[in-house]
Amino acid sequence: MTTARTYGDPCAAARALDLLGERWALMIVRDLLFGPKRYSDLQSGLPNASPTMLSQRLRDLEEGGVIRRRKLGPPARAWVYELTEWGHDLEPILVHLGRWGRHSPPKETTTPLGTDSLMLAVKSHLEPARLGDLDATFLVDVGGDVFTLRVSAGELAIRRGEPDRWDAALRTDPAGLKALVIDGTPPGQVGERLEITGDRVTLQRLLDALHPGDQT
Repeated sequence: MTTARTYGDPCAAARALDLLGERWALMIVRDLLFGPKRYSDLQSGLPNASPTMLSQRLRDLEEGGVIRRRKLGPPARAWVYELTEWGHDLEPILVHLGRWGRHSPPKETTTPLGTDSLMLAVKSHLEPARLGDLDATFLVDVGGDVFTLRVSAGELAIRRGEPDRWDAALRTDPAGLKALVIDGTPPGQVGERLEITGDRVTLQRLLDALHPGDQT
């Protein structure tokens, strides 16, 4: 790695922190969990990271084998960053970190939650046991950023992009999705910023799994 900072400790946890402990490293991983992104997309999603810092962290993560850079085929022909298979292994760690972080003292910030943060919140708020036998595909459009949510065998998979087919579609803005996922607001109380098409009952089963009982 280009960074000289290291714990100098042979413990596997310390070696992991050598790769991921620098500022913005895990945030980059979070923003790549659901699909590849161009540098400009990463920059937009991490507005408080300077271009110099962001570029350095991307180099560090690439050299460490956590991410890779590749060129998309036509018609895009753009360079993107994506997680390696090893990098994708960090997903459950980030989900559990999100659950743990919900109990930390809130801090004042003017930075709104991005769509990747909200998708991670969907996974961290989920109670898989409450999915039951649900087998369905959902399209979630957050201000034009589209995701596929696939529920099967008690598990939820999320990826960026439209599904070939879906059972229900949810279209809203980041504030609307935050209200549903994090605040536990019923769909009928979110207001005009929320549009649902397709099987509402099936979608409600997913939402119920996010907020069991009186959880908020």
